[in-house]
Amino acid sequence: MRATDAATYVNVFALTGIATVLVTRAFLAQAGYPKLGGGGGSPLHIAHMLWGGLLMMAAILLTLGFLGRAARLAGAFVGGVGFGLFIDEVGKQITDEPGYFYQPAAGIIYLSFALLLLLTHLIRLRAARTTGLDARQRSVNAADVALAGVAEGLTAEQRRAALRLVEGSDRELDAALARLIAAVPERPTAAPSRWRTGASRVGRVLRWLARTRIVLALAVLCLLTEALLFSVWMSVDFFGGQLAREPQPGAHLAVALTEVVSAVLGLTGLIRLRRDGATALRLFRAALLVDMFVGQIFKFTMDQFAAVVELGIDLGLLWVISVFLAAQRDRAPDALAPPRTASRTVALAAPVAAGGPAAVASHSSAARAS
Repeated sequence: MRATDAATYVNVFALTGIATVLVTRAFLAQAGYPKLGGGGGSPLHIAHMLWGGLLMMAAILLTLGFLGRAARLAGAFVGGVGFGLFIDEVGKQITDEPGYFYQPAAGIIYLSFALLLLLTHLIRLRAARTTGLDARQRSVNAADVALAGVAEGLTAEQRRAALRLVEGSDRELDAALARLIAAVPERPTAAPSRWRTGASRVGRVLRWLARTRIVLALAVLCLLTEALLFSVWMSVDFFGGQLAREPQPGAHLAVALTEVVSAVLGLTGLIRLRRDGATALRLFRAALLVDMFVGQIFKFTMDQFAAVVELGIDLGLLWVISVFLAAQRDRAPDALAPPRTASRTVALAAPVAAGGPAAVASHSSAARAS
């Protein structure tokens, strides 16, 4: 049974894992790669992969032993730390060489988290289309929200979202769920903290800047410069015979090919920018996605975790182009939608605003009598 809020937990799991790998690599590099074990000349070494396995087991026990969304969130966080420690040592499991420094391991780690974040995006897209849920799935998800509300209360937004799941249903089960959702305690929305307010203001300023043409022009310039420079550099190495002398010639060739594809997509977008801005922006985004989901795997293999810097630049460029594209979609005229009729289910929940749970009960009795 599909959970509508699954993307939140998968996202926490993935981001926590990424942070764990980066912190672990940085700490070990600063500490000189110490061994936890017998010390001295002892062959004993307790790999941090084992701690990762223990933390993933703890995450499973958290989700099995406790109810509610807080337990799921804690499980996602603890499991993400455990997975980060586990995947950080994947190189030891796939080669007889000194595995922690096995070059393709960085690419495998990057690919693992890239696929996790792609999965998060796909789950979020599917959850946004609530019409894709059948009646049983909508009822189950509404019951899940109601169960959480019994223990912790629901904010006004959570209550509205849960009621939308059973809106328009004539089933008695959904009517009962609507009454339960309306009757659970009200949880006031937490006042935004100072840092969150500041971050929100910074985010608004950055989104405003991203919608300006000069920032878009700089982003496109960076995208094309990066793709063309890599394409020329790798092509010179390939035709000059330098590529065969590299420790990872296959990775260099793969980077060269993906940069050529990115450059072609970027130049095609530049040519179409004046005639069809939306298509051009989609081509720019495709150029970045090709680099991030294919090229970066091999860049991590070549450059190890130094490739994080270029990945950060690519993510910034992708964000600017996505914000500009979203702004163009928002300015497009929306199709007129047919008016929605009020449903019996939501009508049963409405009295909570006026009289609370008692009013809901009396309204339900009156509805049954009629």
